[in-house]
Amino acid sequence: MLLSGKKTAVWVMLGLLLVLTACGSKSIKEQETTATSAPVQQTEVSAEDKQDTEQENSEAQTRVVQDEFGDVEIPANPKRVAAIYLEDYLTVLNVEPIVQWYHPWWGKQDYLNLDVPLFDMTGSIESLLEAKPDIIIVDGSVDAAKYEIYSKVAPTYRLKEEILLDPEAILSTIADVLGIPDQATTAMEHYNQVMNDTKQKLQAAVGNETVAVLRLEVGDNSLIMFSEDNRYIGNIYHQMGLTAAPLAKSMEAFNELLSEEVLPELEADHIFILTSDGGWDTEDNKDAISWMENSLWKNVPALKNGQVYYVDRTHWQSGAIKANLMKAEDLLKYLVK
Repeated sequence: MLLSGKKTAVWVMLGLLLVLTACGSKSIKEQETTATSAPVQQTEVSAEDKQDTEQENSEAQTRVVQDEFGDVEIPANPKRVAAIYLEDYLTVLNVEPIVQWYHPWWGKQDYLNLDVPLFDMTGSIESLLEAKPDIIIVDGSVDAAKYEIYSKVAPTYRLKEEILLDPEAILSTIADVLGIPDQATTAMEHYNQVMNDTKQKLQAAVGNETVAVLRLEVGDNSLIMFSEDNRYIGNIYHQMGLTAAPLAKSMEAFNELLSEEVLPELEADHIFILTSDGGWDTEDNKDAISWMENSLWKNVPALKNGQVYYVDRTHWQSGAIKANLMKAEDLLKYLVK
């Protein structure tokens, strides 16, 4: 009986051990389940973090391009763009500049109808710094010294000298710098169509009649002539097919002062004239017009035949895309009857 009691006790102890083992196994199983379930929640959070990180990396990404002065590191997707005196190209690309070029003597390019802060070219660079540009794009007016100053504000891209007379190349380059080349392609298709249509209509209307473009220097009572290859005016000859007056064709400089002795030699059938400052309705410009009409140039064919056209300086003194389209409208308005 005693032996039987001992066996019974052993079996009871074994039973208790099995129960405890089962409970322990269950507890371990629950811990394992909890441990394996925790990383699932962490994975979901990590995916969100990863997405945010990728976005931050994308925004911070840069690339190296070559401009007039060498290699420059620029943002891959700049958002805040300052294009000094190149705002026309930004508007064509549907990009709003963060500032607009301004000069106290010349004003600004009013034809763009921009509502952004002005950057006074004669003032402090601080105003540009306050605008916080991601990138600055500049043209041939910026030399190496100015380039260094701009570069301290933000990564600066200076257009290459070789393309400054080619609005299509300028637009394409700016679009590439901003990472939106397709928008340039669409804009140029429309632009080239307008240029070709304008050329055909002008050829039919005036043929080889000669054209000159002058600027009336307000206050100086003098006239400046733009050459056939002038950066701002040359497109009316090269793209729209007009024939430059002999003086404009023979000029070596982009523009020259016309002395009163030379004025009678201005053999132009049509003259387009803009002011150096302000509109045609200002008192200063009215006085300048009076001087001009009483000067020695009254025997110029265009003046004798009533074919002098007073145009707006802000888009005529620009060779950019939108400005050229507006010049085409003026040419059709005055020359195609």
